[in-house]
Amino acid sequence: MIVSKNKINLINYLVVLVILVLVYTLFESVSTYSSSGSDFAGVEKFSSEQELRNYLQESAEFVSFRYLSPSNMRTPGMSPDISYEKSAQGETAEPKRVSETNVQVLGIDEPDIVKTNGKEIYFSPGSWRYKGYWGYYEDARKTKIINAFPPEDLENLAEIDKTGELLLYKNILVVFSKDKIYGYDISSPENPDKKWVIGLNSSFVSARFYDGKIYLITKNWINQYTSYPIMPLAYKGNPISVKYYKIYHPVNRIPVDVIYHGFSIDPISGEIKNSISFIGTSSGSVVYMSNNAIYVTYSYYEDPIELIYNFLNEKCKDLVPLNVIEGINRLRNYELSDQAKMVEIKIIFERYMFSLDKEEQRKLENEFLNRMKDYMKEHIRELEKTGIIKISLDLEVEANGEIPGRPLNQFSLDEFDNHLRVATTLGNSLGQNANDLYILDGNLKIVGKIKDYGLQERIYSVRFVGDKGYIVTFKQIDPFFVIDLSDPKNPEIKGKLKIPGYSSYLHPIEEDKILGIGKEGSKVKISLFDVSSPENPKEIGKYFLQEYWSDILNTHHAFLLDKKHKIFFLPGRSDGYVFSYENYEIKLEKVIVDTNARRAIYLDDYLYIIGDNKIIVLDENTWEKVNELEF
Repeated sequence: MIVSKNKINLINYLVVLVILVLVYTLFESVSTYSSSGSDFAGVEKFSSEQELRNYLQESAEFVSFRYLSPSNMRTPGMSPDISYEKSAQGETAEPKRVSETNVQVLGIDEPDIVKTNGKEIYFSPGSWRYKGYWGYYEDARKTKIINAFPPEDLENLAEIDKTGELLLYKNILVVFSKDKIYGYDISSPENPDKKWVIGLNSSFVSARFYDGKIYLITKNWINQYTSYPIMPLAYKGNPISVKYYKIYHPVNRIPVDVIYHGFSIDPISGEIKNSISFIGTSSGSVVYMSNNAIYVTYSYYEDPIELIYNFLNEKCKDLVPLNVIEGINRLRNYELSDQAKMVEIKIIFERYMFSLDKEEQRKLENEFLNRMKDYMKEHIRELEKTGIIKISLDLEVEANGEIPGRPLNQFSLDEFDNHLRVATTLGNSLGQNANDLYILDGNLKIVGKIKDYGLQERIYSVRFVGDKGYIVTFKQIDPFFVIDLSDPKNPEIKGKLKIPGYSSYLHPIEEDKILGIGKEGSKVKISLFDVSSPENPKEIGKYFLQEYWSDILNTHHAFLLDKKHKIFFLPGRSDGYVFSYENYEIKLEKVIVDTNARRAIYLDDYLYIIGDNKIIVLDENTWEKVNELEF
């Protein structure tokens, strides 16, 4: 039989449309899915190395739809393999007020490029800087140790030739470098002494410091050919090995490409105390730590074979012949890889398309698209899930569970009164977005929920404060939601405020006042929300900064709040800005120019603006410059 080239192209296009519309439009943000249906089966350890390899082999056979297009859709492709405590004080003059890194959970420190113990500032810019009248670039990739207090004694004390994010505990400065973690004794800050080194044979993901321990998360890329045991760390030259029987995995089959490792580390000696390993995906994972546990999330989706069959069986019985649907149904139970099944589905549709004329093909194309929108809307919470693993501070799995949707970042999770609150977005490229909030008990079972707020929008920021939650969604306007979480089984949206723009970071400055930093149009926008009446939240202050970006939109560590003086700091592209919120009026108090401002700290009533090329010290009572130190 001779078939015209145009008809073959149209058939291929329609087959592509079927697969992309059914799968890609739903899963474009993360290309992982579960083949185990909607029942969550939890996690368990591998019983043998062969079981681990079989799991990875099956995962590698999953089809990734992210890169499919009509031009390359001859056969479906496979998933590609693939990223504080305050220090002891001396007997010299010490400040009574010392700022700390802006973190999510009070008392749980997070690594950042600036740390202080009240006497010295430790700053790791990790970049090249522009310097001199004529201008030249100088390598600034060193960690600087600066005598900071009193401010008149501001001076460079020493440099460490390693750079990265920092943690500070007693007399130990920890530097998270690219491929190593260093512990320096800084009891004599003029002469930092390297005490220990941990070699990283894995990629740094995240870290926390709590109760005298560093909690470190790293990952290794893996596939079915990876050699075991894996050795993610080396301490004193001795590798730490991870064998198959130490590795947890989701019982639901997902296309994994990494092994995550968790370690607890003694900051004084660098000794590895405990460890845990589990496989997952390289994208869509969030790490949140409370005072009681570490939570790690991963996303997965319904098997595309199941998705295609269920869609056709539910929505298209009048659109395609019964034998097409029955043929796909038979494929579901065949002992074939998902790749092979997708090839068979393509063949089934090609045979059917050969029997249609152009008008029938065009009708089918349009009907598929419209009916799929309805199907996704009706089944969105069955298709897109997030698994949550709860890990004790002794690094043992305590519980696991699942919720619909995906969290935005670590602020989407919060533990309060033995309950975990999680805000998620569900959505796809067809514009069918919804947002949910779930409350889970200590065993990660859902006990309360709110569904379908901010429809057709997605979450841009979340902040939980005690028994209240504040969530911003955005598409063209910024709905600011106030949520009552006092009854975990019956959470309730109390109020909503719609304003232009969005806030991507929320920070409580008082019990009933929330600061939001985001954008409206091309400008950075600062909003002050009054939530004293949860049913009627108000924007009582706003300010437009003549900047198109602030690092606060990227990391909460760049934000500093000084409640005593009722001010906050944020960096711009190169300048630093100090704002007052006295009497709940947002007022620009001070601009610090030409510093490449990165962070700010306060010691007593002195504000230190820290930039790539200098530190400027301001008196917070007068806003006069007290001292300046160039690097």
